[in-house]
Amino acid sequence: MTPIKREKDIIRKECAGKRNSINPEEKKLMDERVCKTVESLVSFRHADIILLYAPIKSEIDILPIFELAKKKGKRVAFPKCNTEERTMKFHFVEKLEDMTPLAYGIREPSEESPVYDPETTQGVAICLVPGLAFDVYGYRLGYGKGYYDKFMNKFQGSTIGIVYSDLVLPTLPRGKYDKHCDIMITEKGIKPIKQEKDTRRF
Repeated sequence: MTPIKREKDIIRKECAGKRNSINPEEKKLMDERVCKTVESLVSFRHADIILLYAPIKSEIDILPIFELAKKKGKRVAFPKCNTEERTMKFHFVEKLEDMTPLAYGIREPSEESPVYDPETTQGVAICLVPGLAFDVYGYRLGYGKGYYDKFMNKFQGSTIGIVYSDLVLPTLPRGKYDKHCDIMITEKGIKPIKQEKDTRRF
């Protein structure tokens, strides 16, 4: 185990415990605030395609955005995991009932549903990215499988980190393939990404 992975595992355990301890009624209110902030984004209003996630465990529930997006005529897609390659593809979904729990107990679209290809699918897309924690620079801490990291390195649209404000940390350990989100949304509203100083010498 590398030092970075060891450090991430320690932080991951602490953050999961903190998120799991949130009072259910308080969590419901915070999740609703997150959804309202996402809906208010200019990038959401202008997007043709919304890439969502199906929440598991104590993740922020952003599923109400699905119905709103569909009513506004947007296309909505959810990730489907390839556990052998540790990659994922987003498939378009017409009804939430069409998804079933598969890898890691996460609800996923069917294999037959149309695929969103970040390189060829027409339309402006935004991606809502879950995380156990984020740092002020927009880097995320996930569950350690690397699915979102690989996808985000191919995705050219806006990425929106979804996280509770208490789990936005000053900094997180990161590897060379980690990619930061463009903005973050918490129950307190939009959290701008802090720009890192360029420390290179010329």
